[in-house]
Amino acid sequence: MAVIEIGEETFNIEVEGPDGAPCLLLSNSLGTNLHMWDGQMAALTQRFRVIRYDSRGHGDSVAADGPYSIEQLANDALHILDTLGIEKAHFMGLSMGGMVGMWLLTHNRERIGKAVLCNTGAFMGSPDIWNKRIREARAGRMDGLVPQTIDRWFTCDYQERSPEAVKRIATMVKATPALGYASCCAAIRDMDQREALRSITNPVLVIVGQHDPATPPSMGGLIAASIKGARLIDLDAAHLSNIEAEAAFTRAVVSFLTAPERAASVPAEAPASKAKPASAKPASARKPSVAKTPAKKAPAKKAAKKAAKKTAAKKAAKKFTKKASKKTVAKKSVKAAKKTARPAAKSAAKKTAGKPAKKAAKKAVKKAAKKTPKKAAKKTARKPAKKSRR
Repeated sequence: MAVIEIGEETFNIEVEGPDGAPCLLLSNSLGTNLHMWDGQMAALTQRFRVIRYDSRGHGDSVAADGPYSIEQLANDALHILDTLGIEKAHFMGLSMGGMVGMWLLTHNRERIGKAVLCNTGAFMGSPDIWNKRIREARAGRMDGLVPQTIDRWFTCDYQERSPEAVKRIATMVKATPALGYASCCAAIRDMDQREALRSITNPVLVIVGQHDPATPPSMGGLIAASIKGARLIDLDAAHLSNIEAEAAFTRAVVSFLTAPERAASVPAEAPASKAKPASAKPASARKPSVAKTPAKKAPAKKAAKKAAKKTAAKKAAKKFTKKASKKTVAKKSVKAAKKTARPAAKSAAKKTAGKPAKKAAKKAVKKAAKKTPKKAAKKTARKPAKKSRR
């Protein structure tokens, strides 16, 4: 446990884990302190240099009157890293701590490695709820906030099963400085990070509690849907899932943070949630991508093939027509030649007598047939050729 000075303000921090190990920064929920993470420390400190701190307005950190903003709370986290000389760290935050994490991921992503956002929301609805809590806290009625807070944070079954764990958290809520609590309520009330979420590119694991009335699974679903590549798991717990589902929560976090960056995963014991994104302000949800598939080009290809077939058929028809017309012209030319040659042969036969006359007639027929077909063919070929072109 150590108290560090940032400017003129004090922050209570604790640093554990081996020197040289990857750094991991933990941010607590509204109404708790750094000890809310006690159940995860044994596993985390084996692999990471863990930095946890009391958020502004909580525990032994500065609790000046506000209101605060999520940006201010996120800057506190950055100043803590700077003071410790840490350039980059993984991040895990629950509820208000998760809201701080979202701001860091959208404004200072280069300072964050992987991030785990637990039981949190990017927008917390009507300001009336928060204004009521602010009035109660400022009136010094923190004790009156405890019963309703515990009912939101733990299921009835867990409250009966683990009364000591519940009592420990109830004590944290009572001990939270009233002005600090009220000022942080104002930061949550005024926050809306739904649009900004879409710019996050870091590897992110989102954890939701199946029975969480404070930040329902739909809120976590919206966060996961808005961040490209984000993973979403749900646990059998209410709001403080790291306490009510301690073992499953810790396994999921360690598996995600220690996995290779491209294949950061969660264990099989933590099934993917079917939570639907919140309907509020759907513009923040990621726009569905439209895949370009060859199916759209299919009609064009079919049309091209049909056109090609028609063109080929026309060319073939033209060639066939030309050949046919040539054959027809040739046949007609031969017939015409024979008709022209026969009268000439007969007249030649009459003029000559006997066998010599017959031979002479045959020769005359052959000569006439050779000369006449060429002339007749030229005359008759021209007329059908013109017709075939049409």
